[in-house]
Amino acid sequence: DGGRFRAPHRREKSGPRLREKLVVTAYRGGSWILGRLPLGPSIRIGGGISDLVYRLWPEKRRYVRANAARILGLPPDDRRVDALGRAVFRNQVRWVLEGMHLVRMTNPEHVALFTGDGPDRLHAAWLASSSVILAGLHIGNGEVAAAALAGRGWPVHYLADDTAYDELFERFVAQRRAWGIEVIRWRNLRDVYRVLRNGKILGLLVDWGYRPDGQPVRFLGSWTTLPSGPAVLAARTGATIVPFWTIRRPDGTFLGEIGAPILVASPEPAEIARATQAIADALEVAVRHAPEQWCVFKPIWPDSPAGL
Repeated sequence: DGGRFRAPHRREKSGPRLREKLVVTAYRGGSWILGRLPLGPSIRIGGGISDLVYRLWPEKRRYVRANAARILGLPPDDRRVDALGRAVFRNQVRWVLEGMHLVRMTNPEHVALFTGDGPDRLHAAWLASSSVILAGLHIGNGEVAAAALAGRGWPVHYLADDTAYDELFERFVAQRRAWGIEVIRWRNLRDVYRVLRNGKILGLLVDWGYRPDGQPVRFLGSWTTLPSGPAVLAARTGATIVPFWTIRRPDGTFLGEIGAPILVASPEPAEIARATQAIADALEVAVRHAPEQWCVFKPIWPDSPAGL
């Protein structure tokens, strides 16, 4: 079972120290400058940056185009796939820029950004359950969702991958704690179970890329795998799984949506498979609604069905 909760894209060794310093310095400088500009000009600058990164990062461009081709049902070299790939890069940069502005906003401003009845339906599901596992995607802007839910005074915890740069991760943790969000590292299973057994909300993302040891599911018309961790945790703790996502609206606010709550009756393999497929079915709705906002830079499907 331990393997089911490993960090989603583990690295055997930390990245080179010089590269880490350069990334941290660039982020600090960009945050100080772009975070103080109005969001509109920041986004226009970010659009140019994203187009440059798209051209200069062939590995990530290839992954994004492969995922886009699956969504659209087109060959990877189709111009419509290229257009969607560029849009994904632009939305990822916008996500980062929005995060830089969030740090200078108040809790009421965070809450006001988040619209729709999804949060109210989530609240009802939480009140009806012992605890809630929010299963989400890298879509819209998860930072806005987390800040808005915590801004309502809800006990939000977030399971985060801590295998990248330590200094950036600590900044990430400190900022979310200021919003009222507690971040749990992937290896800290004790805290994961503590949160769920104490009737709180645990958010986690499931689109970390295809893994051969994951749970097979049909997603967007093709077979792949998703982590079985959410279903296993729900079975062991009695928590309710609530598929959850955000979609950016043209006016810069965000629509918060949920899928039907998922109860997991037991840790039996067939029940884990059913619950994980239900998560995939719910989250597929979000991707089909706004594929350009699905900012994932890992291969989501295996190269061939034999990969399953």
